[in-house]
Amino acid sequence: MRRRGWYGGRSQPPWWPANEPWPPQGGPHAWRRGRARFARRAGGLFGAVLILSVIGATTVLSWLTAGRDAYGQPLRLPTVPTRILIVVVVLGLVRIGMRRFGTPLGDIVEASNRVAAGDFAARLSEHGPPYVRDVARAFNSMATRLAAQDAQRRHVMADIAHELRNPLAVLQGRLEGMLDGVYPRDEAQISAVLEETRLLARLVDDLRTLSHAESGTLTLQKESTDLAILLDEAVRSVSMDSTAGQVSIRLAVAPDLPLIDVDPLRIREVTTNLLSNALRHTPPGGAVSVEAVRRAESIVVTVSDNGAGISAEELPKIFDRFYKGTGSRGSGLGLTIARNLVVAHGGEIRAESRAGQGTTITFTLPVS
Repeated sequence: MRRRGWYGGRSQPPWWPANEPWPPQGGPHAWRRGRARFARRAGGLFGAVLILSVIGATTVLSWLTAGRDAYGQPLRLPTVPTRILIVVVVLGLVRIGMRRFGTPLGDIVEASNRVAAGDFAARLSEHGPPYVRDVARAFNSMATRLAAQDAQRRHVMADIAHELRNPLAVLQGRLEGMLDGVYPRDEAQISAVLEETRLLARLVDDLRTLSHAESGTLTLQKESTDLAILLDEAVRSVSMDSTAGQVSIRLAVAPDLPLIDVDPLRIREVTTNLLSNALRHTPPGGAVSVEAVRRAESIVVTVSDNGAGISAEELPKIFDRFYKGTGSRGSGLGLTIARNLVVAHGGEIRAESRAGQGTTITFTLPVS
C-alpha cells in the first residue's frame, strides 16, 4: 500500500512556511493529474513518431520506386482490411510504448514532485527498461539520504534549542531575581550571570566550529609545529583544574618526534578537550597520562585516565553530537568536535574503555 505523505494528506505539515499557501499549486491531487497528463503526452508523442515513421518510410519507398514494384508494375494499394489491421497494430505498439516508457516516467515525475514538496517517503518501483530501473534505483537512494538528512536536521535543531535554553533560563532567572530584589545586586550575582554568558558563548563557538567541520568549510591554519611544546601547553592550561580535583597529570613525549604540519590552535583544542573530560571523570587521587609516539608515518597521541570508565553500551555513542554520558555536565559537543578536527587533519580518533577501569582516547596525525 502506497504511503501518504504530508502533501497527500489534508493537514499542513509543521515545517511548511507560514507565509505560503497550503496545499501548494494545484492541491493534493496535482501529482496524480500531472502523472496522467505526462503519460498521455509521452504516449501521444510516441504514437505520433511511430505513425510518422511508417508514413515517411512508405513515402520514401514509393518515391524511390516511382510507384512501381521491382518488375515495373504499378504498386497495389493495401485493401481496407489491411489498412485497418495496420492501424490496429500501430495503436497496439503505441499502447505498449506508453506502458513501457510513459508509466515509469510518469511515476518518476510524481515521486519527484512529492520529494520537492517535502515528502521524503516517496519511493519508485524498480521496473521497466534497464535504464529506467537504474534511474528508479538512484532516485530511491537519493530519497533515503534526504530523509536521513532531514531527520538529522530536526534532531540537531531540537538539541540546539535544548542546549541554548538552559543557560538562557538561568540568565533570565538571575536577572529577574535581581530586578525584583530576590537576589542582591552584588559582585557574586553578577559573576554568576557572567559565567552563564561565557557558557553560552562557548556553546555558540562549538556550534559554529562543528557546523564548519561537518560542512567541509573549516579553514585550517597549518604550520610546522613541535607537538611536544603544544602538548605541554595543553597540560599547563588545565593544571588549575587538576590541582583543584587532586588529580595528577603525567606527560610523556618521545624524543624523536618530528615537526608536523598542523593547525596548532585546533590540535591544542582537541588535546585540551580530552584532558578536561579525563579530569572530570577521574576521582581525587587519580591520574591522567598523555603520551605521544611515532608509529610509521603517523604520530599517535594517547590520553588515559583511571576513572570510572564508560560502559559498553555508551562507548559507541560518545562521539555522537549532543550525546552525554552518565554524570556528564558538558554540552555533548566536545568529542564530536575533536573527532571532526582530527579527521580534518587526515587523522583518526578512537576510544577504549571498560567500566571501572578508566578510559583511553587515542588520535593519530599524519607526519607528512
